[in-house]
Amino acid sequence: MTMPSTADLIRRRFTHVSAAALTVALCTVAVPASADSGPAGTTGGDTGAGAKPTVVLVHGAFADASGWNGVIERLQADGYTVLAPPNPLRGLADDSTYIASVLKNIKGPIVLAGHSYGGAVISSAAAGNPNVKSLVYVSAFMPDKGEVLGQLAAKFPGSELNPALSPTPFETASGKGTDLYIQPAKFHEVFAADLPAKTTAVMAAAQRPIAASAFTDKAPAAAWRTIPSWALVAKQDKSIAPDLERFEAERAGSHTVEIDSSHVAMISHPGTVADLIRDAAGSSASAASASSSDSAGKPALADTGSRSLALAGLGAVAAAAVLTGAGLVLVTRKRRDTPSDPDASTAR
Repeated sequence: MTMPSTADLIRRRFTHVSAAALTVALCTVAVPASADSGPAGTTGGDTGAGAKPTVVLVHGAFADASGWNGVIERLQADGYTVLAPPNPLRGLADDSTYIASVLKNIKGPIVLAGHSYGGAVISSAAAGNPNVKSLVYVSAFMPDKGEVLGQLAAKFPGSELNPALSPTPFETASGKGTDLYIQPAKFHEVFAADLPAKTTAVMAAAQRPIAASAFTDKAPAAAWRTIPSWALVAKQDKSIAPDLERFEAERAGSHTVEIDSSHVAMISHPGTVADLIRDAAGSSASAASASSSDSAGKPALADTGSRSLALAGLGAVAAAAVLTGAGLVLVTRKRRDTPSDPDASTAR
């Protein structure tokens, strides 16, 4: 058996090292990585830069969250995470506190939309929450801090809601109060004139009343003063005067659209309302992306998943090349520095 020379041993050793390094490199490049870095939170989608915000939809008086169904379907089809929590309708302070607690459980950016009385609720609920990037008002109240909804509603003519209301006493374990319903015979004309009468008859029967105190409460806050807002003016609205909706939107500096719609634009024109929310969501995503840049104005490095692994693989390839080169240099030096010895290997 012929024993390998020292040069052959060195050459084989570095060949094995190089092959191992190349194998690691190729495996590293080939292994795919998940785009998600971890759970996004209790509620909401991906919270990374450029991710879609969570859309939260708050209904108003005489209705429930099902009024948003057409909008929800469209936004979900676009990949948005949507939440439509129940609005208690027990008074502005209580309702806004409740919705604010819902928002605190959502991680990442939020687009918060409110219809009718829900607009007053989101104006207070969003105050102080840095995750709320945009506010959307759909034929809604937008009170300033300290304003009373009953007084604000009377600021412009055009609403036929007040004479259509039916005050109804109620009792709870904590006391008595008065609920406000819309009279079923007037529900179609005042609330949803552009929907089929058959549909509004069901809505009138299932309506959720609002505590009368909601229209005498002072608004705790006005988040639209610090958060960008979008507004839809329903030109055929008979529950909130269209001129009041315009006044509020102009005062808030809202991005505004006007459509021929009754008070329930999110039901009769869900596509238009979904588009308005998408606009608000796109703006909030752009703002979030801009804020991810570092203080020098350069884009911050992002966790790019498989891209990072590919770069690691290239690094391993380079390392393998260096090792191979080093081995060849050592072999060459060994050959040059060691004299030929014909008796170095003998048969045994």
